[in-house]
Amino acid sequence: MNFPLYIAKRYLRTASKNNAINLINGIASISIVVGAAALFVVLSVFSGLKDFSLSFSNDFDPDLKALPKTGKVFTVTPAQAAKLQKIEGVKMISKVIEERVLFVFDGKEQVAYLKGVDSLFGQVNSVNKTIFQGQWLEPNTTQVVVGYGISQKLSLGLLDFNNPFEVYMPKPGKGDIENPDEAFTKAVLAPVGIYAISEELDSKYVFADLRLAQILLNYQIDQVSAVEFKLDANADVDDVCEEAAKILPGIQIKTRAELNESLYKMLNSENLVVYLIFTLVVIMALFSLAGALIVMIIEKKGNLKTLTALGVEVNGLRKIFLLQGSLLSLFAGIFGLALGSIVVLLQQHFKLIMITPTLAYPVVFTFQNIAIVTLTIFGFGFLASLIASSRVHKTLEE
Repeated sequence: MNFPLYIAKRYLRTASKNNAINLINGIASISIVVGAAALFVVLSVFSGLKDFSLSFSNDFDPDLKALPKTGKVFTVTPAQAAKLQKIEGVKMISKVIEERVLFVFDGKEQVAYLKGVDSLFGQVNSVNKTIFQGQWLEPNTTQVVVGYGISQKLSLGLLDFNNPFEVYMPKPGKGDIENPDEAFTKAVLAPVGIYAISEELDSKYVFADLRLAQILLNYQIDQVSAVEFKLDANADVDDVCEEAAKILPGIQIKTRAELNESLYKMLNSENLVVYLIFTLVVIMALFSLAGALIVMIIEKKGNLKTLTALGVEVNGLRKIFLLQGSLLSLFAGIFGLALGSIVVLLQQHFKLIMITPTLAYPVVFTFQNIAIVTLTIFGFGFLASLIASSRVHKTLEE
């Protein structure tokens, strides 16, 4: 039998005759339980907020996006498009055109991006599912779908035939301009839908038919700004990128994370900061564990001297309290995790706390957070127990 472990278990299970020591031990245990539960709940809430924030980019951004390394456009022939579609792991591709232009409606102006999309665009992402008023545009028409932010700024309604919705874009070329009107290509568009994703995206894009955008921008039929990819769930991203680069030389391919690099960095930084802040709270709670062990060592001074007389070395005595503190941290941490899990699962399934009448506070139950909390509690609990157990030698000398 492991003697230090046997004694540590006895000390852990058996209440002291001194009520003050029992109170200190109880406070230490409760502190660890509350700290573990709070850390898990906070991490779960932040995981929910992270998923909620990324859901907006998931609706808009593709799994992969091929962009030109230089310039604004590149050429994709029908043969190249067919080869891209046949790459293993590629579910669907869509060709798009993006250009910053000026929109005018009823005397109001708004600079935004005109995004020309082909008929397969809705199979690559879920933008067409975010329409809350009207419908998605029909191919080979002048119909457009406008962001909610743009519609608000321009006071734009759908199918308003009294006030034309106009788009202006500079004509390519060089030389002096005698008539300013001749410097722009102008077209009248027909808004048929309004989408709502996020405040930033709602004020950034107006969707139109791909061929219409190419004509307005004086691009050839094979010229595009990007090719967007929808991948199978089990697709190998690196292999797809490698094959696509062979078919389309001179392009760069970005993943969804790379397209939203600043957003991912911000969310990861916030996650780290939140973890460090609440880890400090856990460390403060574990100070009470170290104090409880030191008081226990002093209270068991007579027993320790007896064990020393029976041949137990000082390192063996230290190991007793190291194991006791570690076990207390582990059991209290598990109990705290259980409480935190109950809170998270209740919120996840029953939506007890609401941000708005229709939006519940987002939380996500993940085993990654369970592992983080377990390692944090046990790691710092072991360290606190190690520090406290070093008092054994001094106690025996007193």
